[in-house]
Amino acid sequence: MTHASVRSRRLRLVAAAAATTVGLLGLAACGSDDDGGSDSGGHGTISVQYSWIKNEEFAGEFYAYDKGYYDDAGFARVNGISGPDTGVAKLLSGTVQVALSDAASIGAAIANEDAPLKIIGATFQKNPFTILSLEDGADIKTPADLKGKKIGVQDSNASVFEAILNANGIAKDDVEIVPVDFDPTPLMEGKVDGFMAYLTNEAITVELAGHKVTNLPYADNGVPYVAETFSVTDQYLAENADLLEDFLIAEIKGWTDVFKSSTEDTVALITEFYNKAASDDAEGLEATFGALDPEKTGMGLEAEKLLISTPDTEANGLFTITDELKEQTVASLKAAGWEVGVEDLFDTSIIDGIYEDHPELKDYLP
Repeated sequence: MTHASVRSRRLRLVAAAAATTVGLLGLAACGSDDDGGSDSGGHGTISVQYSWIKNEEFAGEFYAYDKGYYDDAGFARVNGISGPDTGVAKLLSGTVQVALSDAASIGAAIANEDAPLKIIGATFQKNPFTILSLEDGADIKTPADLKGKKIGVQDSNASVFEAILNANGIAKDDVEIVPVDFDPTPLMEGKVDGFMAYLTNEAITVELAGHKVTNLPYADNGVPYVAETFSVTDQYLAENADLLEDFLIAEIKGWTDVFKSSTEDTVALITEFYNKAASDDAEGLEATFGALDPEKTGMGLEAEKLLISTPDTEANGLFTITDELKEQTVASLKAAGWEVGVEDLFDTSIIDGIYEDHPELKDYLP
């Protein structure tokens, strides 16, 4: 299985969530990539669904295991489950208690099926979507530059691509949409002018292939919304506020270590957890991908930090979501065809309360 085909499975999950939560419920299955913990804890065991394989996207979680932050928080065990998975179906079925998902998947489930879900915090303050182009090619720097261009768009990302057009007053007829997979080769071969990509993945792949790239990030061009969201059901939130507070504190400490540790040390830790996942599940995606590329992993980690740390998080703390960003997220989802209210999508009372009680946790930068 190629990187492109595996990556396509991940993003198709967003489309599936948008289509029907009921259909996803049929896909809910038990599974656990047990990362261990102590044998006792006041909060017992919880399962956390990761959106993707165990790579740099979950470096903070790996520190939380490695430094014992989950143990200190009172968990007997925290089962981190490899994706790709939006977590929507598993949350609703009770297979997992927390999902590291995204606003598009959660918002689509709420908008389409009235799913009882909430985002309680977000690692990524900026979503990683970008329109990628070559500096010596189309060099797409502004939304207006999209006009008249051939843009490679994956089927599962059609709604999100329309969002950037709608947000900038660009008609679909003003661009030529070319169906592509997630392999950016068509961009490098000049078959398309722009390519819908991740800042943390395909953009780095093309750069490492020797090309100078230009990015048009969605978050900075009319489509800001949060990603890698801590998402739970309404019922679990109502019944487990203390547990979720302790869990989020452990997560804050883990991600603080990401920012305060060297890239080399963090890449080594990521590799350790990635290799363990590949060893434990020989048929899993980690094993399918083979060994991590330390250079790309490090570049991906640094790209993620730019999505995680903003002036708002510096002022308010990791995972917080300002009222303005909540409104922007809801507006972005509406532009993609998913209409949901701020109060339907978000409940950040726990993360806000954590920083009121523990302002010292805001200090995550070195």
